[in-house]
Amino acid sequence: MNGELKERVARGVAWSMAEKIGTALVQMGVRIVLLRLLLPEDLGVVAVLMAFSTVALVVVDSGFSQTLIRKAAPEPGDFTSVFVFNVAVSLALYLLLTAVSPFVAAYYDMPLLAQLAPVFYLLLPANALGVVQMARFARQFRFALLSKVTFAASVASGFAAVVMALAGWGIWSIVAQQVLTLLVRAALLWWLSDWRPRASFDGAALRRMAPYSFRLMASDLISALYNKLPQFALGRMYASETLGYFDQAQKLKDLPVASTTIAVQGVTFPALSKIRDDRERFAESYRQIVMVVAFVLFPVMLGMSAVAPDMFAVLLGERWMPTVPYFETICLAGLFYPVAQVALNVLKVQSDGAVIVRLEVVKKVVLTAIFCVTIPRSVDAVVRGLVLFALFEMAVNFLATTRYTSLTLLRFVRTLLPVALTAAAMYFSVRLSVRLLPDDALLRLAAGIAVGVVSYAGFAALFRLEAFRETVVLLRSQLLHR
Repeated sequence: MNGELKERVARGVAWSMAEKIGTALVQMGVRIVLLRLLLPEDLGVVAVLMAFSTVALVVVDSGFSQTLIRKAAPEPGDFTSVFVFNVAVSLALYLLLTAVSPFVAAYYDMPLLAQLAPVFYLLLPANALGVVQMARFARQFRFALLSKVTFAASVASGFAAVVMALAGWGIWSIVAQQVLTLLVRAALLWWLSDWRPRASFDGAALRRMAPYSFRLMASDLISALYNKLPQFALGRMYASETLGYFDQAQKLKDLPVASTTIAVQGVTFPALSKIRDDRERFAESYRQIVMVVAFVLFPVMLGMSAVAPDMFAVLLGERWMPTVPYFETICLAGLFYPVAQVALNVLKVQSDGAVIVRLEVVKKVVLTAIFCVTIPRSVDAVVRGLVLFALFEMAVNFLATTRYTSLTLLRFVRTLLPVALTAAAMYFSVRLSVRLLPDDALLRLAAGIAVGVVSYAGFAALFRLEAFRETVVLLRSQLLHR
């Protein structure tokens, strides 16, 4: 990257990462409190609702927000048209999902689902109100503001959820948290933005944006459906508490993974769009993003897997210990997913979107085969299958990018391998040190975290990893900038 763009990206990622880390910590704290108060079977019901809403949210946006970010010079009518479209589709889907919720509840034998649905699905119009505002701020590289808004919404909704749970509202506290997060975020975005939908609705503008947008939507929709397919299937085939254990393992794994991935994607998509025609700069920027993301996330995911039994024992108690085997394994998927998403971002910038759809079809054929084999066997088999698929997805996404960039497979492997080996050395150091300690979960957890941090930083510095040097340079630049 050139100096100015690199600095802007670094500042954007720094702010986004600070917000995501802060938000993840808040969400983890809230989740720990709620999990101690709620039953696994209740959270299994929420998992099914969340699966439907995740798919619906992709349809609400339909890829238009990413088109607005990518477009060189959007017209005022483009923003208004996308806003009207988002709100209209969200209201239609809210009515549809609410209407069919009694039938869904009967199918899954979850009567509570029909009671929760009319309130839970309010998150669809709540999200639609903020999509265009977020796209505008992203185009302006105002990631510090977006970070503050997201963090404030997370704190407000988390506080409300904890208060409700302590007051005895049970599962309604989770529902309130989901809806309030998006409502508060939308309210803050409108308060802080000077944009209002004053231009006329222009159907022709939507039609011009539709080819690229709908290709992205098709890709995201396929991905969303398959990401939630275990929840759809397990909710029918296994007890609701088993689904609760599995779903919470995924959610806890996703706190660092999703936070980092969203932060990096949100900043690098507009940044990479600006240098898409400079082949060498683009390829090197892509490589550096992958390297830094891996350097940050590999030790986090392997570290959490290493200390999982003690972490659950200390933070969540005996009720949630059945989640530990799922969590230890699913953390490995977190090694591959962020790198796969960075590669997907490259395809969104450089391609017309058609290759993304074709890739999603291929990947989902493979995932369908994995699910056909694993879902009837056991939840453990499903988790192992998801890890295998995450590795496959990373490989396929990267190989597709070689058509659009000069980053070769050998260069890609040489970039990631030192980071992976260093993180693996840290993992085994933590596991060995924990085994040597007495049977005290709190002591082992504290020691494991300390050993992990010291050993990873020590190995990275000792072997002078490029990723370590680059991360230190970025951190110093941010500290000096402030």
